[in-house]
Amino acid sequence: MSAHPLSGIRIIEMASIGPVPFAGMLLADLGAEVVSVAGPAPAGIGADLLSRGKRFVRVDAKADPGREVITRLIAGADAVTEGFRPGVMERLGLGPKEMLAANPKLVYCRMTGWGQDGPLAERAGHDINYVAMAGVLGSIGPVGAPPTVPLNLVGDFGGGGMLLVTGLLAALLEARSGGAGQVIDVAMVDGALLLLTMVQQMQATGAWSHPRGMNLLDGGAPFYRSYACEGGGYLAVGALEPKFFEKLLAVLGLSEEFSVEEQYDRRRWPEMAEVFSARIGSRSRAEWEEAFLGVDACTTPVLDLAELPGHPLHRERGSFVEVDGTLQPRPAPRFTREAPKLRGAKPDTAAILREVGYSEAEIAGLVAAGAVIAE
Repeated sequence: MSAHPLSGIRIIEMASIGPVPFAGMLLADLGAEVVSVAGPAPAGIGADLLSRGKRFVRVDAKADPGREVITRLIAGADAVTEGFRPGVMERLGLGPKEMLAANPKLVYCRMTGWGQDGPLAERAGHDINYVAMAGVLGSIGPVGAPPTVPLNLVGDFGGGGMLLVTGLLAALLEARSGGAGQVIDVAMVDGALLLLTMVQQMQATGAWSHPRGMNLLDGGAPFYRSYACEGGGYLAVGALEPKFFEKLLAVLGLSEEFSVEEQYDRRRWPEMAEVFSARIGSRSRAEWEEAFLGVDACTTPVLDLAELPGHPLHRERGSFVEVDGTLQPRPAPRFTREAPKLRGAKPDTAAILREVGYSEAEIAGLVAAGAVIAE
């Protein structure tokens, strides 16, 4: 039995950057055959970790023969993903109307920042713009300072790529259960806003009512923030519940200064934060790791990227894998039946064209015309 949950699923990915290739990587990790349609120019495929597990075909979508190739690829697939501005695929003759007519069970996934319609649909943007308009950016960062940019994890990858995968799998399940294909409008601003649901709930109940950097989960609480340690490095503290807070106080040697009953007394927070900062800053990160070893106080070192592969947690869990000589995060989640060894990206134009019915002579003609680049 195959260890790949999505074995037998073919997805055509219109090559782009950010959330679409990330979603394609996740789907390939799950066993889907992801064929990425790149342009005729070399795409630097081997160096792109988001390309792992995919097959690539290089096609000139601006040429009629190239568009015919893409049409045939999509018509024979279970799903297609694209991340262009609204209208681009339609202008190429590859829009949902044409493709669903050719393949009524096709799941057509469209990734944009602002959505397929609305006042900003045609406007350019990047992750920072989408999370700004979703209220995420304005909720992160210290009080009295500009918002902190949360990398491009919330818009591109969480609110974008992962939402695309969720929608694609849901629509694919319906199509395979006897339903029809459909178009999925994945907007990063929608996804980022969706990720903010719990904070919106807290705001509605009065639990999130202070300026940025002064609330429970944004660094405002002294028992839910990071502290600098002596000699460099930081300690992350997340002792939200009283039972964890009590153990935190004990290890810090502050059980006499503060009590569990005072934990949520905001009047004590400024003093508490000052005392915590001084106490944690008096010892090295390694010393605090040792002091908290085996103690459920929700404290951890703040690891930087270079530390990750060598940390015992990731070593013992095998959190990193090497693919084509490059170390990278292991696929997640994990399944009972372990999947076969990962492979890197594979330029495979000629083989892919054969699979959708092109003869050797036709392939040679496409190559001669510059419509495809055979590798």
